[in-house]
Amino acid sequence: MILHPTVQSVTDRIIERSRVTRKRYLERTRSAYGQRTQRSILGCTNLAHAVAAEPVDSKSRLTATARPNLGIVSAYNDMLSAHQPLGRYPDWIKQAAFGAGGSAQFAGGVPAMCDGITQGQAGMELSLFSRDVIAMSTAIALSHQMFDAAVCLGVCDKIVPGLLIGALTFGHLPVVFVPAGPMPSGISNDEKAKVRQRYAKGEVDRAALLDSELRAYHAPGTCTFYGTANSNQMLMEIMGLHLPGASFVPPGTALREALTREAARHALSLAAGGDHFTPIADIISERTLVNGIVGLLATGGSTNHTMHLVAVARAAGVLIDWDDFSDLSAVVPLLARVYPNGAADVNQFQAAGGMAFLIRSLRQAGLLHEDVLTIMGRGLEAYVQTPVLRDRQLVWEAGPQVSADVSVLRGADEPFSPDGGLKLLRGNLGRAVIKSSAVAPEHQVVEAPARVFDSQAALLDAFQHGELDQDFVAIVRFQGPQANGMPELHKLTPALSVLQEMGHRVALVTDGRMSGASGKVPAAIHVSPEASAGGPLARVRDGDLIRVDARTGTLSVLGDPAWQDREAAVFDPQASSWGVGRELFSVARAQAAGAEQGACFFQWD
Repeated sequence: MILHPTVQSVTDRIIERSRVTRKRYLERTRSAYGQRTQRSILGCTNLAHAVAAEPVDSKSRLTATARPNLGIVSAYNDMLSAHQPLGRYPDWIKQAAFGAGGSAQFAGGVPAMCDGITQGQAGMELSLFSRDVIAMSTAIALSHQMFDAAVCLGVCDKIVPGLLIGALTFGHLPVVFVPAGPMPSGISNDEKAKVRQRYAKGEVDRAALLDSELRAYHAPGTCTFYGTANSNQMLMEIMGLHLPGASFVPPGTALREALTREAARHALSLAAGGDHFTPIADIISERTLVNGIVGLLATGGSTNHTMHLVAVARAAGVLIDWDDFSDLSAVVPLLARVYPNGAADVNQFQAAGGMAFLIRSLRQAGLLHEDVLTIMGRGLEAYVQTPVLRDRQLVWEAGPQVSADVSVLRGADEPFSPDGGLKLLRGNLGRAVIKSSAVAPEHQVVEAPARVFDSQAALLDAFQHGELDQDFVAIVRFQGPQANGMPELHKLTPALSVLQEMGHRVALVTDGRMSGASGKVPAAIHVSPEASAGGPLARVRDGDLIRVDARTGTLSVLGDPAWQDREAAVFDPQASSWGVGRELFSVARAQAAGAEQGACFFQWD
């Protein structure tokens, strides 16, 4: 297969840009390669502490130090539907590891907060920062020198990137990621969105809204829209950290259990001293990360990964930026229509051919690097196969050659769009990203007067009072990492959607984030530099003419150039919705100064 020249050129410049930092990371990591068992270098007292609570048979195996031991790091809690299934996994993993001749211990838990619960609430202020708490928690769990490999159990927004950043800190260890799978399909995402809009207009009451939401989110498993959680699973598979076909197998099924048990056995087989030693530092490379970006663009994945992938890459000594996303987006076709980019959910995506068909199509088009290392070995051939149970045995069979539903998933020869689902915007307002795949063509260019708000609550209040019945571009500023932790602003979506459906030309421009499920209204997000750092958004005033153009990649104030000479507005924490995160941010704002384009706060270099 001939690699697309743009994919090659972007990869080459990433390699050159990262030459020093990648070398430093690999030198540090490889100094720990090749030790058969980490615990063999522990003193007797240290080891005794680590095995004191183990059953006799496990204690004997662990103290002998001849067999590999697997560390389990989990984001389990029983409040979140996506993570509730993980509660059974440690026992399965321990049983499978012991049966394979090794052992496993629960190394540690990491926090898992849900943006769906905290959306529009004070707790959302902790959301982005939780990624780095998760990364540090993962590193702490793996710091005991007891483990020869690890499995990371996690699903949602910040959890998987945080687990991966932490695991890369211990890059000499093989690591396998284990998902929970999506819940069964409930009411359609379109129906859910319509009820939200009717509630925003006052046409239905809270009881009707709650009934709709309970029919959408109704069982254990991941939310079925294609937001950040399911984008995470796609990324872990296309970057070779999942077992093939593991991403979207539902919880509570025999296949899900079989894949979880096999993940434990497979992780042990990758440990140092065996024939297939595969440390995670060698898997997450420049080429692997480009494959991840290609997968994100081809599926119209979450805009949150324009931050998370940058941070993950930096944890591995690789420097990527939004220009890389933008240049790849110009040549990567959109192959999936999953909500919010279409009407389907991830269960329909899976039924249409899922990851095996997607990866096959991208390989055939020359858009994926084949010279990559995965937990399955060299190359991506294993990832065009599909797991099935035959006579209660887990096997992999050839994946589908054609899509079972071309309204959901297509090959690269008949894409939904010739370019990818994310675009970079540039102009005198700075740089931003937009999820163009979810925005109808007629809404991709908006030129209208600015309405400026310093919090999402202020915008919603103006909507409720009927002050926004007009064409406008909503400027919601002081929502970046240095201001209030960069909360998601998904709560704005129903109100802005109502105004758009009334026939108004509406767009959002913000230095904050939107949910991975947002996209119907054109939203220029992650504007950098942010307003609290003196960025241009701090100088915009009501009435300034703003142009948001997803076709040409433009984000600008039009007209009088003197607007740039105005005194910048200053962030007022009393005007924001600061709540539980106030004390945290007073400490963390200095750290956040390096957060433009997703820089990881938790890093060694």
